[in-house]
Amino acid sequence: MNETAAPLPTVRLKPKADARALRHGFPWVYSDELVTDRRTKALAPGTIARLEDSERRPMGVVAVTPESRIICRMLDRDPEAVIDRAWLAARIARAQELRARLFDAPYYRLVHAEADGLPGVVIDRFGDAAVIQPNAAWADRLTDALAEALVEVTGCSTIVKNGSGRARTHEGLPEEMSVLRGAVDGPIPVPMNGATYMADLLGGQKTGLFYDQRPNHAFAARFAEGARVLDMFSHVGGFGLAALAAGAISATCVDGSAAALELAEAGARAAGTDDRLTTRKGDAFATMEALAAEGAQFDLIICDPPAFAPSRQSLEAGLRAYERVARLAAPLVAPGGYLVLCSCSHAADLTKFRNASARGIGRGGRRGQLLHTGFAGPDHPMLPQLAESGYLKALVFRLAP
Repeated sequence: MNETAAPLPTVRLKPKADARALRHGFPWVYSDELVTDRRTKALAPGTIARLEDSERRPMGVVAVTPESRIICRMLDRDPEAVIDRAWLAARIARAQELRARLFDAPYYRLVHAEADGLPGVVIDRFGDAAVIQPNAAWADRLTDALAEALVEVTGCSTIVKNGSGRARTHEGLPEEMSVLRGAVDGPIPVPMNGATYMADLLGGQKTGLFYDQRPNHAFAARFAEGARVLDMFSHVGGFGLAALAAGAISATCVDGSAAALELAEAGARAAGTDDRLTTRKGDAFATMEALAAEGAQFDLIICDPPAFAPSRQSLEAGLRAYERVARLAAPLVAPGGYLVLCSCSHAADLTKFRNASARGIGRGGRRGQLLHTGFAGPDHPMLPQLAESGYLKALVFRLAP
């Protein structure tokens, strides 16, 4: 495969486009920054092209999706770069070398999109299996080459394509799920922080497991020994199972998905902690209100909801939702207990999220200390020029008696 063997088409920035930001590492060109004549509009989504500034000076090789707001994604700042299987393998190998230094077992986010030099591409590794999320049109076109390069670098025998999620709709891509190599016979056990998680590579959320919270699971687990734990929006038991592994006397996992809770129970059985796990299916807000009516109290509560503010347009509503989570959770924390509040919304920056959380705790009739602020693990590196790549926040409070 040699996607760029033929001469590349050329696309050009408008005179008022911020070429300096691109030269300093910003990875995107927006649709109002590019000359979109008939020739550019006629390019197929995901076309590899050479980018020039308004003075016709070469800037690099980009992937073009004419109908997307992000019309170009920078692939390589070398305008002579050839985007082929060898190029893909080199990028994956560089990402693999970092993860091999960070982790002693092959369970991690292997490629984190722009931050690993593969814009719009997410790859999570589960031992001998890997899941590719090609969230940009260029990567979707080159999925087979990505899979070949991934096998070459990692030796994984099972490769899954997860073509779902909001990001793909912005690129005009359909939702699809397929096994590209090998076979998936069922959920895969993943050891992490002393617990065992069951990752459903074909039917679970995202790629099957959220690796980004790994360090926050570990930090919260410091307060788990002898504790009664409530894991809200638990998915497959991320915080709850880590707490049980750390000595919690009980953990209650609450989620709206019965399938996710079944995986949490399977993970607890695999780790021998199922006698201390309770699951409860239901809406998180309604469940917290019901627990308050029951007079329930917990020593450690973790709330890790979905992205309430996935865009600037949803920011204010999202911040109100985060405040409501804190307001409902705070009264359920036993005197001197701990409350962990998380956000995966990049539009809600740390200051806004922290303020919303503090307001909610206050309106829940409690006061507390902020002990720790956590972020995504190092297998989810941040591209400093791209704020969206630093999306995850975790606030750990100790509430006053």
